[in-house]
Amino acid sequence: MSDSLLNLSINEIHSGLTGKKFSAQELARAFIAHIKKTDDDIKAFLSYDFDGALAQAKEIDEKIALGEEISQLAGVPCAVKDNILVKGLKATAASKILEDYVAPYDAFVIEKLKARGALLVGKTNMDEFAMGSSTENSAFQKTKNPADTTRVPGGSSGGSAAAVASRQATVALGSDTGGSIRQPASFCGVVGLKPTYGTVSRSGVMAMASSLDQIGPFARTVEDAEILFDAIKGKDRKDATNVETKIRNPKSEIRNMRIGISKEYFGEGIDAGVKAAVEKAIAGLEAKGAQIKEISLPHTKYAIATYYIIMPAEVSSNLARYDGIKYGYSTHHRSAHDPLDSVYFKSRSEGFGREAKRRIMLGTYVLSAGYYDAYYKKAQKVRVKIKEDFEKAFEEVDVIATATCPSAAFKFGEKTKNPLSMYLEDIFTVPVNLAGVPAISVPCGTAGGLPVGLQLIAPWFREDALFTAGKEVEKQDL
Repeated sequence: MSDSLLNLSINEIHSGLTGKKFSAQELARAFIAHIKKTDDDIKAFLSYDFDGALAQAKEIDEKIALGEEISQLAGVPCAVKDNILVKGLKATAASKILEDYVAPYDAFVIEKLKARGALLVGKTNMDEFAMGSSTENSAFQKTKNPADTTRVPGGSSGGSAAAVASRQATVALGSDTGGSIRQPASFCGVVGLKPTYGTVSRSGVMAMASSLDQIGPFARTVEDAEILFDAIKGKDRKDATNVETKIRNPKSEIRNMRIGISKEYFGEGIDAGVKAAVEKAIAGLEAKGAQIKEISLPHTKYAIATYYIIMPAEVSSNLARYDGIKYGYSTHHRSAHDPLDSVYFKSRSEGFGREAKRRIMLGTYVLSAGYYDAYYKKAQKVRVKIKEDFEKAFEEVDVIATATCPSAAFKFGEKTKNPLSMYLEDIFTVPVNLAGVPAISVPCGTAGGLPVGLQLIAPWFREDALFTAGKEVEKQDL
């Protein structure tokens, strides 16, 4: 019985609890036992909250015994990326500089999940401050891909993707700045949604690049991702970029849905096996009545260069607060005679990892006098052009279909010596963040025995179109 509980969807958990087929405490204990059994190998989690999950499960069982109604998410085991604050738990962002930091309050999304009775089983591993595409940049451990433990799970939300793929959690939360939900979802064979920028509050989330970051769900099905998204979205006055938008008459059928295929996403650089899997999934949507149309996103070729100017600039600004004085790792206790600037230099040098330092330096450089106009200002102008490409495309189509990543999961160490080759893993995902549109990665088969994701991109605030198309992909025999 306990093993079968690990495979249940959100609706199946809700039905089982309300029908008294099993208790929330039985469910919690099943997942805790499975995590204890498997996580020494997978290393998806940086910390656990088993006591908190069991206490929440007990409350749910008591409500059911009293005949009270429970939320759809009540009792659902959920993992949380370690850059999202959960009151009373460590929030390290997988960085030594925050190794002992304990969150003093809940992020907005966590308040929402706790109010609905979700079981928060623990905090997941990630690339330091969400900087990376493999979770190899964590200061503490390397998470393995459950599909092949010799390979990376993707990043930066690799721990959350691995937790869902290995049945250590039913759903999970991650953050996506340039593909950090969709890419690990593709590598691990799960569903990952990057919502429209602003639909989910960033309050209580450690900022990496504030104009690009967005929180979103991981799940094993599109329906579960949709349920979790509906739970965490909504207006929050603590986030000035947060918006609440209701779409009238959303498209609910794949028939006659116009799906765009951009030639820029199917050219050089994409693995043949990945391309074949994606094209088969698109053909399946066409067989269901979707209209396939070729489109062009001409400024896509500038997306990586643009992203790796804007993102480090915002990183440089956001990470300036970790100075060894306010909070986090500090060297000031070693000598009372150290001058203040020495404390800054030593604390940041010892506290940040190599990739974090690289991006801070890049960002500081492009924002510096004499280079601001040449790099940062020009990148922002190109960003507008990328956004305009999507605006024009969505006049002709309802959804754009691409591969999520140019390749399947790579082996540990394969790309760490060449940062550029690692950055190119995000070539199909970063345009979405630059434009602020929503996108979802849905499993669509395999390449060389490894999972492949189909990325579906929709106009701003049209996540409903992603869910409609994504559910049709799941029905295919891929």
